[in-house]
Amino acid sequence: MPPPVRIAVLGCAAIARRRMLPAFARTPGATPVVVASRDAARAEELARVYGCRSVQGYAAALDAPDVDAVYLPLPAALHADWAEAALRAGKHVLAEKPLALDPERTDRLLELATARGLVVAENVMFPHHRQHSAVRTLVRAGAIGELRSLHASFAVPRLPDEDIRYRPELGGGALWDTGVYPVRAAVHHLGGGLRVAGAVLARGPGRLVDTAGSALLVRDDGVSAQLSFGLDHPYRNVCELWGTRGRLVIERAFTPPADLTPLVRLEDGTGTREIRLPPDDQVQNTVRAFCAAVRARRTAPDGAIREQARLLHAIRHRAHMRSADDPASTGAPYRAAR
Repeated sequence: MPPPVRIAVLGCAAIARRRMLPAFARTPGATPVVVASRDAARAEELARVYGCRSVQGYAAALDAPDVDAVYLPLPAALHADWAEAALRAGKHVLAEKPLALDPERTDRLLELATARGLVVAENVMFPHHRQHSAVRTLVRAGAIGELRSLHASFAVPRLPDEDIRYRPELGGGALWDTGVYPVRAAVHHLGGGLRVAGAVLARGPGRLVDTAGSALLVRDDGVSAQLSFGLDHPYRNVCELWGTRGRLVIERAFTPPADLTPLVRLEDGTGTREIRLPPDDQVQNTVRAFCAAVRARRTAPDGAIREQARLLHAIRHRAHMRSADDPASTGAPYRAAR
């Protein structure tokens, strides 16, 4: 059996504590060896749980000779800089999404990884869940006829005022947080060639970042994607694929718990059929896929990361232009963080 991929975690964010560190610890072929934080006490407390060492400051983890890869659960605005630093230090990278806040930087990071023979991956987990594979199989088999559109929504209730997702200097806002999921769903299920036909980003009262958004994507053959997302809404987490003869609905599309029995609903002219699938752990599946790529030094095709980055940028640009041109539009004009 090959040695495990030794992983340093840069930051003590909630997703690292609740999901990723437990997955690194229980996945054969992976092992956490370092937890880094600007707060030495916080790093030490978390590292103790997993029997690994702690270091103060992220750079110290990159200098460690026993680290093969780093996981970046940092605020969105910090992903690209630390991903680049890790790659230049010879470390593979698993970064929270989005990898970077503009498509050009995304391209440069992917090219740097290729040039150095390293793996860089974005921690988008839902494509690794069996329910999305099952839906793609049903679509290919003609279960809903010709695929004509995708409808995806991901929204969460209002966050505490001090949450970093409300801070523009850290890359906050609904687009960079919940918006990534429906955009990636469109790329995953519809493929490339999508363009932004319309987009809206709106800010709630007193907010400096967008807290709600929607976008319409279209392809030259008429296939479309209608997307919505937000940080100030009743919880919504669904993906639907519409065809000429029916519809497939995935509930809990993006963040299903590992013990959930997934339900895919197929609606067509004969009625509704519920397809129950075995529980699946998309977090562990993602860790396995990353470690396999590291061991093979061969990353998966990066077209989805590039396409997602391009579409996120286009949605932001289209929404900003609409706000500037239409004084009657709802919500304050979107301003990109500087």
